[in-house]
Amino acid sequence: MNALSTVPPPLATMTAPASDAAVLSKAVVRAARLLGLTQRDVAAALGISEATTSRMFAGKYLLSRERAKEWELAVLLVRLFRSLDALWGHEASARIWLTSENLALGGRPADLVRTVEGMVRVVAYLDAARGRI
Repeated sequence: MNALSTVPPPLATMTAPASDAAVLSKAVVRAARLLGLTQRDVAAALGISEATTSRMFAGKYLLSRERAKEWELAVLLVRLFRSLDALWGHEASARIWLTSENLALGGRPADLVRTVEGMVRVVAYLDAARGRI
């Protein structure tokens, strides 16, 4: 047996790297589940149909950079999750914060993230809170 035949194939050929679209789509689904957001909430937050959101949750639809609005809003939703995780580190605490009235934001963050303006305000608020830590 030749010594070269025992050399394993390069790592790149053993496992294909996940695409950005697959990574972001899975991150959105995971964040939504951990935060207790419904598919309807995610659809409103990303500006996509409930049917499309259902397919994404089932792994049959991937977000795309070509659809810039949904892509950018998905990135913001994942940022929101990461900020909550950094600030509270526990799903239950993050869920309570999301569903509680917030005087500084003028509403419940879970309701606000359903619009572009609300999502941006909530993420900016959390970024400012993280800056104080």
